[in-house]
Amino acid sequence: MKNIRKIVVFWALGILLGQLAYAADTPPPSAGHSTSVPLAPGAPSSYVVQNGDTLWAISSKFLTQPWFWPEIWYLNPDIKNPHLIYPGDTLRLVYDAEGRPQIRLERAAQRGDTVHLSPQVHSSPLDQAITTIPFEIVAAFMSKPSVISAEDEKTLPYIVALGQQRVIGGMGDIFYARGVQGIETGARLNVVHVGDKLKDPESGKALGYQGVYTGTARLEHAAQGTGKTALAKMVLITSARETLAGDRLVRDNLEIPLDFVPHAPSRAVNGQIISVVDGVTVIGQYHVVIVNRGRRQGLEPGHVLAIWQRGDRVMDRGRHGLHSNELTAPFAPSVQLPSEKAGTFMVFRAYNDMSYGLVLNAASELHVGDTIKNP
Repeated sequence: MKNIRKIVVFWALGILLGQLAYAADTPPPSAGHSTSVPLAPGAPSSYVVQNGDTLWAISSKFLTQPWFWPEIWYLNPDIKNPHLIYPGDTLRLVYDAEGRPQIRLERAAQRGDTVHLSPQVHSSPLDQAITTIPFEIVAAFMSKPSVISAEDEKTLPYIVALGQQRVIGGMGDIFYARGVQGIETGARLNVVHVGDKLKDPESGKALGYQGVYTGTARLEHAAQGTGKTALAKMVLITSARETLAGDRLVRDNLEIPLDFVPHAPSRAVNGQIISVVDGVTVIGQYHVVIVNRGRRQGLEPGHVLAIWQRGDRVMDRGRHGLHSNELTAPFAPSVQLPSEKAGTFMVFRAYNDMSYGLVLNAASELHVGDTIKNP
């Protein structure tokens, strides 16, 4: 992130911990005592956060279902972004009197033979905090989007005209853009062509558009004038394909908040994967996918959903395979095999009726058209 901001958190943490009657080395519940969330087999009693960790990966070390993390993450809910953790911090697994697991945070500066429970001030750059999912994958997608939402299509800056009455632009060409207010001279923006509509397979409504990266431009002169008449002068400094009037402009250093906590939706969700980034046909781990559900259906960043793979439609050849020859096969009735749970993904950006999500695991090959449901 561009600016290093300092935050002061956990004033109330010491007071809160001081009210607890159970020390960090409280033993686990006795055999047969049920817990409220499913702990992973061999869950560690403590874990030191490492560089490159994600909150999802850490959650998976403690839980069989990582979206239950908020149920055991014990911090003062009144603190802004209470889940921010940093490399060097220690997470300890403890239990309350009823055998319910809790994860407690011990800051790197607090570790030692004695854990001080007095109020603490913690100041650390936000860009050093671990993210919920891999930042570099999401940042690459958002800065050079292969999908443009219907909302962004209406609001992103766009090219009004190319210089010297050119119809097609390439590296070194000048163009003029509208909607580039508030961006400093010298800033770089990616140019994205708006392609085919991305329709909801259920309603037929256009939820977004295929986006095609055409190049990178630099702001030469800030927008002159005010309102709709303000035009900014820009130059193409790289070119991947032809640039046209109407192409959209996207900042290449978007600040994407990834400080959310994995959790299940509170409402029932039932939708489909309608697109995948990079035009691949087989979806796997860490692929960005687009689904036909969004804020109107209750989705928000951090929501975890299960991916169900559609079952094949096969011929029912009968109890004794009577339709196994070429003559009778066309008359054999078909049957739809049931869907199977095949993966998990997390929403990182939600629009009105569509969302972007990252596939976190895939037990088998996933495809456009597979169903998403509550985990």
